[in-house]
Amino acid sequence: MGQKAKTLLALATIATATIHIINRVEYSHATNKKIIPSAGNRYYEWRFGKIKYTIRGSGTPILLLHDLMPGSSSYEFSKITGSLSKNHEVYEIDFLGYGLSDKPNMTFTNYLYVQMVSDFIKNIIGRKTDIIATGDAFPVAVMACHNDSNIVRKLIAINPPSLFQLNQIPSKQTKILKLLMDTPILGTFIYNLHTSKTAFTNLFQNDFFYNSYNIEEKYIDAYVQAAHIPDYHSKHAYASYVGKYLNANIVHALKEIDNSIYLIAGEFKHDNKNIVDNYIYYNHAIEAAYISDTKQLPHLEKPDETLSCLDMFLC
Repeated sequence: MGQKAKTLLALATIATATIHIINRVEYSHATNKKIIPSAGNRYYEWRFGKIKYTIRGSGTPILLLHDLMPGSSSYEFSKITGSLSKNHEVYEIDFLGYGLSDKPNMTFTNYLYVQMVSDFIKNIIGRKTDIIATGDAFPVAVMACHNDSNIVRKLIAINPPSLFQLNQIPSKQTKILKLLMDTPILGTFIYNLHTSKTAFTNLFQNDFFYNSYNIEEKYIDAYVQAAHIPDYHSKHAYASYVGKYLNANIVHALKEIDNSIYLIAGEFKHDNKNIVDNYIYYNHAIEAAYISDTKQLPHLEKPDETLSCLDMFLC
Protein backbone atom coordinates (compact mmCIF):
# COMPACT_ATOMS: atom_id res chain seq x y z
CA MET A 1 0.00 0.00 0.00
CA GLY A 2 1.38 3.40 -0.99
CA GLN A 3 1.94 6.26 1.46
CA LYS A 4 -0.98 8.24 0.01
CA ALA A 5 -3.36 5.31 0.46
CA LYS A 6 -2.15 4.79 4.03
CA THR A 7 -2.74 8.46 4.80
CA LEU A 8 -6.25 8.37 3.36
CA LEU A 9 -7.03 5.20 5.30
CA ALA A 10 -5.77 6.77 8.51
CA LEU A 11 -7.83 9.91 7.96
CA ALA A 12 -10.93 7.83 7.21
CA THR A 13 -10.40 5.81 10.38
CA ILE A 14 -9.98 8.95 12.47
CA ALA A 15 -13.09 10.52 10.90
CA THR A 16 -15.16 7.40 11.53
CA ALA A 17 -13.99 7.18 15.13
CA THR A 18 -14.73 10.88 15.68
CA ILE A 19 -18.23 10.57 14.26
CA HIS A 20 -18.85 7.51 16.44
CA ILE A 21 -17.81 9.44 19.55
CA ILE A 22 -20.04 12.36 18.55
CA ASN A 23 -22.93 9.93 18.14
CA ARG A 24 -22.40 8.51 21.64
CA VAL A 25 -22.16 11.98 23.18
CA GLU A 26 -25.36 13.05 21.39
CA TYR A 27 -27.16 9.95 22.65
CA SER A 28 -26.03 10.67 26.22
CA HIS A 29 -27.28 14.27 26.06
CA ALA A 30 -30.57 13.23 24.46
CA THR A 31 -31.50 10.64 27.07
CA ASN A 32 -30.29 12.20 30.33
CA LYS A 33 -33.69 13.82 31.04
CA LYS A 34 -36.50 11.37 31.74
CA ILE A 35 -39.53 13.29 30.45
CA ILE A 36 -41.59 10.51 28.88
CA PRO A 37 -43.43 8.69 31.70
CA SER A 38 -42.98 4.97 32.20
CA ALA A 39 -45.52 4.40 34.99
CA GLY A 40 -48.60 2.50 33.88
CA ASN A 41 -47.12 1.41 30.56
CA ARG A 42 -48.28 -1.87 29.06
CA TYR A 43 -46.97 -3.75 26.05
CA TYR A 44 -48.85 -5.47 23.25
CA GLU A 45 -46.77 -8.37 21.93
CA TRP A 46 -47.30 -7.79 18.22
CA ARG A 47 -45.64 -10.04 15.66
CA PHE A 48 -43.13 -7.36 14.60
CA GLY A 49 -42.30 -6.09 18.08
CA LYS A 50 -43.69 -4.86 21.38
CA ILE A 51 -46.13 -1.91 21.19
CA LYS A 52 -46.21 0.34 24.24
CA TYR A 53 -49.66 1.52 25.29
CA THR A 54 -51.57 2.93 28.26
CA ILE A 55 -55.23 2.81 29.31
CA ARG A 56 -57.04 5.52 31.27
CA GLY A 57 -60.66 6.07 32.24
CA SER A 58 -63.84 4.22 31.34
CA GLY A 59 -66.59 4.58 28.78
CA THR A 60 -66.60 4.42 25.00
CA PRO A 61 -63.08 3.67 23.73
CA ILE A 62 -60.82 6.22 22.05
CA LEU A 63 -57.51 5.35 20.40
CA LEU A 64 -54.98 8.18 20.16
CA LEU A 65 -52.49 7.94 17.28
CA HIS A 66 -49.52 10.31 17.38
CA ASP A 67 -47.88 11.93 14.36
CA LEU A 68 -45.14 10.07 12.48
CA MET A 69 -42.60 12.87 12.39
CA PRO A 70 -39.23 12.17 14.07
CA GLY A 71 -39.45 12.36 17.85
CA SER A 72 -43.21 11.84 17.87
CA SER A 73 -44.79 9.70 20.57
CA SER A 74 -47.98 9.50 22.59
CA TYR A 75 -46.51 12.31 24.74
CA GLU A 76 -48.06 14.80 22.31
CA PHE A 77 -51.49 13.97 23.82
CA SER A 78 -50.36 14.51 27.42
CA LYS A 79 -52.39 17.71 27.85
CA ILE A 80 -55.73 16.20 26.79
CA THR A 81 -55.67 12.55 27.89
CA GLY A 82 -56.77 13.29 31.45
CA SER A 83 -59.86 15.21 30.37
CA LEU A 84 -60.79 12.68 27.69
CA SER A 85 -60.55 9.84 30.20
CA LYS A 86 -63.32 11.36 32.36
CA ASN A 87 -65.93 10.07 29.89
CA HIS A 88 -64.00 7.61 27.74
CA GLU A 89 -61.64 4.68 27.96
CA VAL A 90 -58.57 6.23 26.38
CA TYR A 91 -55.82 4.17 24.74
CA GLU A 92 -52.51 5.80 23.84
CA ILE A 93 -49.97 3.87 21.80
CA ASP A 94 -46.48 4.48 20.49
CA PHE A 95 -46.20 3.27 16.91
CA LEU A 96 -43.62 0.58 16.23
CA GLY A 97 -40.35 2.43 15.73
CA TYR A 98 -41.40 5.36 17.94
CA GLY A 99 -41.37 6.36 21.59
CA LEU A 100 -41.13 3.44 24.00
CA SER A 101 -42.21 0.78 21.51
CA ASP A 102 -39.70 -1.58 19.90
CA LYS A 103 -37.61 -0.10 17.10
CA PRO A 104 -36.59 -2.91 14.75
CA ASN A 105 -34.29 -2.42 11.76
CA MET A 106 -36.87 -2.72 9.00
CA THR A 107 -38.77 -0.70 6.40
CA PHE A 108 -41.85 0.89 7.93
CA THR A 109 -44.85 1.44 5.66
CA ASN A 110 -48.38 2.78 5.88
CA TYR A 111 -49.70 -0.74 5.37
CA LEU A 112 -47.60 -2.11 8.23
CA TYR A 113 -49.12 0.47 10.56
CA VAL A 114 -52.63 -0.16 9.23
CA GLN A 115 -52.27 -3.80 10.24
CA MET A 116 -50.81 -2.79 13.60
CA VAL A 117 -53.74 -0.48 14.41
CA SER A 118 -56.30 -3.04 13.22
CA ASP A 119 -54.74 -5.82 15.29
CA PHE A 120 -54.51 -3.58 18.36
CA ILE A 121 -58.19 -2.65 18.21
CA LYS A 122 -59.25 -6.26 17.67
CA ASN A 123 -56.94 -7.88 20.22
CA ILE A 124 -56.59 -5.25 22.95
CA ILE A 125 -59.58 -2.89 22.80
CA GLY A 126 -62.06 -5.44 21.49
CA ARG A 127 -64.78 -2.90 20.68
CA LYS A 128 -65.70 -0.41 17.99
CA THR A 129 -63.38 2.51 18.62
CA ASP A 130 -63.15 6.23 17.94
CA ILE A 131 -59.74 7.22 16.57
CA ILE A 132 -58.04 10.59 17.02
CA ALA A 133 -54.97 10.79 14.78
CA THR A 134 -52.42 13.54 14.23
CA GLY A 135 -50.68 14.33 10.95
CA ASP A 136 -49.38 11.31 9.04
CA ALA A 137 -51.14 8.90 11.40
CA PHE A 138 -54.52 9.92 9.94
CA PRO A 139 -54.00 8.09 6.60
CA VAL A 140 -53.25 4.98 8.68
CA ALA A 141 -56.58 5.41 10.49
CA VAL A 142 -58.43 5.96 7.20
CA MET A 143 -57.00 2.81 5.65
CA ALA A 144 -57.69 0.75 8.79
CA CYS A 145 -61.29 1.95 8.73
CA HIS A 146 -61.63 1.25 5.02
CA ASN A 147 -60.27 -2.26 5.46
CA ASP A 148 -62.66 -3.03 8.32
CA SER A 149 -65.28 -0.42 9.19
CA ASN A 150 -66.58 -2.67 11.97
CA ILE A 151 -63.64 -1.78 14.22
CA VAL A 152 -63.93 2.03 13.89
CA ARG A 153 -66.76 4.35 14.91
CA LYS A 154 -65.61 7.94 14.29
CA LEU A 155 -62.41 9.30 12.72
CA ILE A 156 -60.97 12.59 13.95
CA ALA A 157 -57.88 14.09 12.33
CA ILE A 158 -55.67 16.80 13.78
CA ASN A 159 -53.86 18.53 10.92
CA PRO A 160 -53.83 15.67 8.41
CA PRO A 161 -51.24 15.74 5.60
CA SER A 162 -52.08 17.03 2.15
CA LEU A 163 -53.47 14.46 -0.26
CA PHE A 164 -50.88 15.62 -2.80
CA GLN A 165 -48.08 14.80 -0.35
CA LEU A 166 -49.51 11.32 0.18
CA ASN A 167 -49.28 10.65 -3.57
CA GLN A 168 -45.49 10.97 -3.45
CA ILE A 169 -44.06 7.46 -3.61
CA PRO A 170 -40.45 6.37 -3.01
CA SER A 171 -38.18 7.58 -5.81
CA LYS A 172 -34.61 6.69 -6.68
CA GLN A 173 -33.40 9.69 -4.68
CA THR A 174 -35.46 8.92 -1.56
CA LYS A 175 -34.47 5.25 -1.70
CA ILE A 176 -30.80 6.28 -1.71
CA LEU A 177 -31.49 8.64 1.19
CA LYS A 178 -33.10 5.83 3.17
CA LEU A 179 -30.17 3.55 2.41
CA LEU A 180 -27.77 6.22 3.65
CA MET A 181 -29.81 6.83 6.81
CA ASP A 182 -29.76 3.11 7.64
CA THR A 183 -25.94 2.92 7.63
CA PRO A 184 -24.46 2.37 11.10
CA ILE A 185 -22.22 5.41 11.71
CA LEU A 186 -22.78 8.04 9.02
CA GLY A 187 -26.53 7.42 8.98
CA THR A 188 -26.67 7.77 12.76
CA PHE A 189 -24.69 11.01 12.55
CA ILE A 190 -27.11 12.47 9.99
CA TYR A 191 -30.06 11.31 12.10
CA ASN A 192 -28.60 12.97 15.20
CA LEU A 193 -28.26 16.26 13.32
CA HIS A 194 -31.95 16.13 12.39
CA THR A 195 -33.08 15.15 15.90
CA SER A 196 -30.87 17.33 18.09
CA LYS A 197 -32.34 19.70 20.65
CA THR A 198 -31.55 22.60 18.33
CA ALA A 199 -33.38 20.91 15.45
CA PHE A 200 -36.49 20.24 17.57
CA THR A 201 -36.40 23.77 18.98
CA ASN A 202 -36.57 25.10 15.42
CA LEU A 203 -39.43 22.70 14.58
CA PHE A 204 -41.45 23.85 17.57
CA GLN A 205 -40.85 27.51 16.82
CA ASN A 206 -41.49 27.31 13.07
CA ASP A 207 -43.95 24.44 12.52
CA PHE A 208 -45.39 22.97 15.70
CA PHE A 209 -46.44 26.07 17.69
CA TYR A 210 -47.83 29.43 16.65
CA ASN A 211 -46.72 31.31 19.77
CA SER A 212 -43.14 30.61 20.86
CA TYR A 213 -43.97 31.74 24.39
CA ASN A 214 -46.21 28.68 24.77
CA ILE A 215 -43.30 26.30 24.16
CA GLU A 216 -42.08 24.64 27.34
CA GLU A 217 -38.61 23.14 27.43
CA LYS A 218 -40.01 19.80 28.55
CA TYR A 219 -41.92 19.49 25.26
CA ILE A 220 -38.68 19.73 23.30
CA ASP A 221 -36.87 17.40 25.71
CA ALA A 222 -39.66 14.81 25.30
CA TYR A 223 -39.21 14.81 21.52
CA VAL A 224 -35.44 14.56 21.83
CA GLN A 225 -35.77 11.67 24.27
CA ALA A 226 -38.34 9.81 22.15
CA ALA A 227 -36.06 10.15 19.13
CA HIS A 228 -33.10 8.52 20.88
CA ILE A 229 -34.36 5.81 23.23
CA PRO A 230 -33.28 3.15 23.77
CA ASP A 231 -30.50 3.81 21.24
CA TYR A 232 -29.86 4.82 17.61
CA HIS A 233 -32.47 2.37 16.25
CA SER A 234 -35.05 5.17 16.23
CA LYS A 235 -33.46 6.26 12.97
CA HIS A 236 -34.96 3.35 11.01
CA ALA A 237 -38.51 4.71 11.23
CA TYR A 238 -37.15 8.13 10.27
CA ALA A 239 -35.36 6.61 7.28
CA SER A 240 -38.69 5.20 6.07
CA TYR A 241 -40.35 8.57 6.74
CA VAL A 242 -37.90 10.57 4.61
CA GLY A 243 -37.85 7.77 2.04
CA LYS A 244 -41.62 8.30 1.47
CA TYR A 245 -42.41 4.71 2.47
CA LEU A 246 -45.12 5.89 4.89
CA ASN A 247 -47.10 7.57 2.13
CA ALA A 248 -50.21 5.98 0.61
CA ASN A 249 -52.91 7.33 -1.70
CA ILE A 250 -56.06 7.35 0.43
CA VAL A 251 -58.45 9.10 -1.98
CA HIS A 252 -60.28 5.89 -2.91
CA ALA A 253 -60.70 4.93 0.75
CA LEU A 254 -61.76 8.46 1.67
CA LYS A 255 -64.53 8.38 -0.95
CA GLU A 256 -65.91 5.04 0.20
CA ILE A 257 -65.88 5.45 3.97
CA ASP A 258 -69.28 6.26 5.43
CA ASN A 259 -68.05 6.64 9.02
CA SER A 260 -68.22 10.09 10.57
CA ILE A 261 -65.02 12.02 9.80
CA TYR A 262 -63.94 15.27 11.43
CA LEU A 263 -60.89 17.44 10.79
CA ILE A 264 -59.30 19.80 13.31
CA ALA A 265 -56.80 22.24 11.81
CA GLY A 266 -54.45 24.76 13.34
CA GLU A 267 -55.38 28.19 12.02
CA PHE A 268 -51.83 29.08 11.03
CA LYS A 269 -50.58 25.73 9.79
CA HIS A 270 -49.17 26.18 6.29
CA ASP A 271 -51.77 25.67 3.51
CA ASN A 272 -54.30 24.24 5.95
CA LYS A 273 -57.34 25.68 4.14
CA ASN A 274 -56.47 23.96 0.85
CA ILE A 275 -55.67 20.72 2.66
CA VAL A 276 -59.02 20.67 4.45
CA ASP A 277 -60.92 21.66 1.29
CA ASN A 278 -59.32 18.79 -0.64
CA TYR A 279 -60.47 16.26 1.94
CA ILE A 280 -64.00 17.64 1.86
CA TYR A 281 -63.96 17.56 -1.95
CA TYR A 282 -63.57 13.77 -1.88
CA ASN A 283 -65.96 13.22 1.02
CA HIS A 284 -68.64 15.89 1.40
CA ALA A 285 -69.74 14.53 4.78
CA ILE A 286 -66.49 15.60 6.44
CA GLU A 287 -66.83 18.38 9.03
CA ALA A 288 -63.97 20.69 9.95
CA ALA A 289 -63.04 23.13 12.70
CA TYR A 290 -60.11 25.52 13.06
CA ILE A 291 -58.31 26.34 16.30
CA SER A 292 -57.08 29.91 16.40
CA ASP A 293 -53.44 30.84 16.93
CA THR A 294 -52.08 27.30 16.51
CA LYS A 295 -50.11 25.28 13.99
CA GLN A 296 -49.32 21.53 13.92
CA LEU A 297 -49.92 20.68 17.60
CA PRO A 298 -53.04 22.51 18.84
CA HIS A 299 -53.66 19.76 21.41
CA LEU A 300 -50.33 20.63 23.05
CA GLU A 301 -50.43 24.41 22.52
CA LYS A 302 -54.15 25.00 23.19
CA PRO A 303 -55.51 21.85 24.86
CA ASP A 304 -58.73 23.44 26.17
CA GLU A 305 -59.80 24.67 22.73
CA THR A 306 -58.89 21.30 21.23
CA LEU A 307 -60.93 19.48 23.87
CA SER A 308 -63.94 21.68 23.09
CA CYS A 309 -63.77 20.58 19.44
CA LEU A 310 -63.30 16.95 20.42
CA ASP A 311 -66.24 17.02 22.84
CA MET A 312 -68.43 18.38 20.06
CA PHE A 313 -67.32 15.70 17.58
CA LEU A 314 -67.40 12.79 20.03
CA CYS A 315 -70.88 13.42 21.40
